[in-house]
Amino acid sequence: MAPQNLQELLDASGNVVDRLRSSQIGAYIYPVVAPEFTNWRSEQRAWRETAVLFDQSHHMDNLFIKGPDALKLISDTAVNSVAQFPVNKAKQYVPTSPSGHVIGDGILFHEDDDEYIYVGRAPAANWLLFNAETGGYNLDVQVDRRSPSRPMGRPVSRRYWRFQIQGPNAWQIIEQLNGGPVEQLKFFNMDHMTIAGERVRTLRHGMAGAPGLEIWGEYASYDKVRDTILDVGGEYGMAAVGARAYPSNTLESGWIPSPLPAIYTGEELRPYREWLGADSYEATNAVAGSFVSPNIEDYYLTPWELGYGSFVKFDHDFIGRDALEQMDPAAQRRKVTLDWNAEDLGKILAAPLGGEEPYKYFDLPLANYGSSNYDSVIDADGNVVGLSMFTGYSANERRGLSLATVDPSVPPGTELRVVWGEPDGGSAKSTVEPHRQMDVRAVVSPVPFSETARRDYKGGWRTGQTEG
Repeated sequence: MAPQNLQELLDASGNVVDRLRSSQIGAYIYPVVAPEFTNWRSEQRAWRETAVLFDQSHHMDNLFIKGPDALKLISDTAVNSVAQFPVNKAKQYVPTSPSGHVIGDGILFHEDDDEYIYVGRAPAANWLLFNAETGGYNLDVQVDRRSPSRPMGRPVSRRYWRFQIQGPNAWQIIEQLNGGPVEQLKFFNMDHMTIAGERVRTLRHGMAGAPGLEIWGEYASYDKVRDTILDVGGEYGMAAVGARAYPSNTLESGWIPSPLPAIYTGEELRPYREWLGADSYEATNAVAGSFVSPNIEDYYLTPWELGYGSFVKFDHDFIGRDALEQMDPAAQRRKVTLDWNAEDLGKILAAPLGGEEPYKYFDLPLANYGSSNYDSVIDADGNVVGLSMFTGYSANERRGLSLATVDPSVPPGTELRVVWGEPDGGSAKSTVEPHRQMDVRAVVSPVPFSETARRDYKGGWRTGQTEG
């Protein structure tokens, strides 16, 4: 009989690293939304120069958590403190395994008394759902999974649409949509506004480095609200951002989206692996890149390595607390941006035109070719001193960039090398063609890389400030 869950799959497949590195699922897809509405270069520039509409309706899970034990579930599984988590506030949610390594992350919205919504990728949603079902909590939990990666022409619907209005002209658009002033609340605070006669929820956000809002409402009003936003936004140079440009925003703002969930080892996590299906995200996840270790735990990351160190609060008991208390934050790798050498990137881009076997294809604007991406970062002596985890190109900076985590001994301004491409001609993944590797020069640079974002973002994973 075919394996029914992740644990059975691992038991039958031998080395888990080999399995994940040969996954056929391909790169992470941002579904349903058109790849481009104009072109990805102009769409990137619009979030810096005018305004954009990000459509986040389809690529994330929604988990609706309701009941008297909702906050207890969150507190028991998050490194974050929930001592101050009132209604109409949002928090980034970061759970860890018993070993203190990150399982995933997402955003929790406190919508009403004992009512929360988790929005984000599957690993953290699955972890919340598993603990809610098996932990004896008094809860009602409903899940609205992300839209299919390849709907193949079938209609797609969600419980909510979710948009962001961002960019330097965003607030003018927001107030015109509302028909009057909208208070600029503190970062990650929530409220309501009216668009085209529809009362919608709002979250004060700023993905593009200027005051903006995330908004959401019932999916039936999707077309009316979206058309109204774009009609009003046209006066201010607003661009609808497609699925190609949208995820590249994080190269400038500094969030590492898809670390490998740290759940594949440890006897304490066996019940979770038996709960996860054989077709789950964790079972089909494609690991890509030049970093290869036979030990899956070498791919696990701590909160400090991903820039979440300021979130870790020991004012509550949570899964992973004991392990995290034993870690020295100063000894952990730290999150940086790597600024790729233009000449080296140019060689990669031009290689398909030459006679030699090309380097691994560098797609634009995002070059990631797995769900979780791990490229070795080496020093002048060839020692691995970090991992490059999210790679692409910014038309605003006119640079190749990657988000990485590097040893604390490596100072800003150091020139390192990113090993681009997989060893031995490449793995069996569907996204990998025969290629050769190249060591790309890259300079250790700030996170966020964008000067605007560094100056204007308030707190959290982008700036390293304490979470509000």
